[in-house]
Amino acid sequence: MADEHGLRSINFPGSKRAERPQLEWREDRRGFTEATRQLRAYFVGELTDFDLPLALRGTEFQLRVWQSLRGIAYGDTISYGQLAARLGNPKASRAVGLANGSNPIPIVIPCHRVIGSNGSLVGYGGGLENKKALLALESRQRSLISSP
Repeated sequence: MADEHGLRSINFPGSKRAERPQLEWREDRRGFTEATRQLRAYFVGELTDFDLPLALRGTEFQLRVWQSLRGIAYGDTISYGQLAARLGNPKASRAVGLANGSNPIPIVIPCHRVIGSNGSLVGYGGGLENKKALLALESRQRSLISSP
């Protein structure tokens, strides 16, 4: 979903956290041409950083977490604790996890790159199988990019 300010939401089919369309909304696929192009390029390994206008709505803390997520390099992963430390509060890993789980624009804001402190795949609004697939995609592409 998007508005005049930018992309607001990407939803996985069947997601319980998906924002539901409002009655006054209308479908207009023309507004998604660039987002669609960039997502397709990401999925074929030709794009590692998104450049889209975003219309994020959240608390000040959520916005800080989501901005920090955008700083996790393609193919890298960090733990919730590491992300909390980046935000200046290493004890806030639970709050970071909640904000991460509320990310309205997965993939573009790469919340899938946050994992448990023991390296396990934990929590993902799009389902753990999708998280695993996104991380595998990035891992394969990154190894191709960095190969001699």
